[in-house]
Amino acid sequence: MTTIEVETPHGPARVEMHCAEEAQAVLLLGHGAGGGIDAKDLVAVTRAAQAVGVDVALVEQPYRVAGRRAPAPAKQLDAAWLAVAEELGERFDDLPQVFGGRSSGARVACRTAAEGQAAAVLCLAFPEHPPGKPEKSRQAELDAVEVPTLVVQGESDPFGRPEAGPHHEVVVIPGTHALDKDLDGLARITSEWLTRVLRPLS
Repeated sequence: MTTIEVETPHGPARVEMHCAEEAQAVLLLGHGAGGGIDAKDLVAVTRAAQAVGVDVALVEQPYRVAGRRAPAPAKQLDAAWLAVAEELGERFDDLPQVFGGRSSGARVACRTAAEGQAAAVLCLAFPEHPPGKPEKSRQAELDAVEVPTLVVQGESDPFGRPEAGPHHEVVVIPGTHALDKDLDGLARITSEWLTRVLRPLS
């Protein structure tokens, strides 16, 4: 594991790299709004991705690096994320990039997928709406993604459950928004999906 710092328009981001042997792609994973890159689901997915030949970049947004708990505005999150993706593209010989993350990080991955030319998108606990406010749907962010997308959602997630669409599938597993009840299942689902979507690119 190595850690690198990437300058972004909104301060330095920190990237924790977990490299696989003979990697065929790079998976960028962002954290939730109030959490970090040590979330149990992110750790499980990192190990699963490495096992199937995918480098993993755990991306810590500038506001977290600066010690702030309150998340930055969406435009700042997206700009910082794209700066990291560009830097990693140069470092890793233009390997295909899969954008991903949990909760807020999943939203960032969706919003930036087109501009960042992501090959696929992985959403862990996509926050379909704020708890108790189903009228404030974020489904449009997911529907706008035009590359293969996997959403893994806890069956009792208070942030709701997104609808499947032409480019994205939704898999429901036991647990809540934390996705920490069936980590083995999460790892298996992720590794199988990565293998399937990356096969045409190899």
